[in-house]
Amino acid sequence: MDTVCQVCMHHCSLKPGQRGICRARKNEGGRIQCDNYGRVTSLNLDPIEKKPLRMFCPGSLVLSVGSYGCNLRCSFCQNHEISMTDGDTAVFRLLLPQELAERARYYQPVGNIGAAFTYNEPLVGWEYVRDAAERIHAYGMKNVMVTNGHASLSVLEELLPYVDAMNIDLKCFRKEGYKKLGGDLDTVKAFITRAAADCHVELTTLVVPGENDSLEEIEEEAAWIASVSRDIPLHITRFFPRYRMTDREATEVQQVYCLAKAAEKYVNYVFVGNC
Repeated sequence: MDTVCQVCMHHCSLKPGQRGICRARKNEGGRIQCDNYGRVTSLNLDPIEKKPLRMFCPGSLVLSVGSYGCNLRCSFCQNHEISMTDGDTAVFRLLLPQELAERARYYQPVGNIGAAFTYNEPLVGWEYVRDAAERIHAYGMKNVMVTNGHASLSVLEELLPYVDAMNIDLKCFRKEGYKKLGGDLDTVKAFITRAAADCHVELTTLVVPGENDSLEEIEEEAAWIASVSRDIPLHITRFFPRYRMTDREATEVQQVYCLAKAAEKYVNYVFVGNC
């Protein structure tokens, strides 16, 4: 009997043993399980600015952890080796929530503030994020999530008590653009709006030539962000050819700065990245 996963807008109907689009959730005996729970593919101590977060604990370090799987299919993905794989092919080690919390506390003397759930899409394994983040909070440390914002609001409500800051990708501001990526603009807008009400949120838009690089689109995006809050920081970053999108050049630096200047008419904090 098929079981429907309720985590994101795809609502995958899965047969027993079948994984969803994200490759990280699976029908086990009629119940949808988090297949990547505690399966860590990447673990690094990073500057908080690398997330990128520029207005949350600047100058600090954060223990960044990732697993495998993602519910989008971005052709320019920088971490496709882990985001586009599953438990059969990913190289991982088991790191349970309490172990991650203890590792985060171990690095506290060198400036670590907690953990960042990043690299792949953390929302497809949200149960691990919740359980680990709760334990990290118990040690008086902080939690960060880097996400595409494609999850139901009920999942977000589970995480908000334990997540102190997020960087959310706002990949474009056209429904057809998100459709190319396997995503949904309305889903991410609702996620951003709710998250920003109770959490420090910064947004990132990667400017891809010929896709989302018009002044009209960035102004519409920035105006919408301002309708949520003018104080939400926006990172406008330069595209480099990656994964399945090597058919075009890197974004012109001048164009990135031009779009950033346009966004500054609407929001108070705009940062340029990869330039």
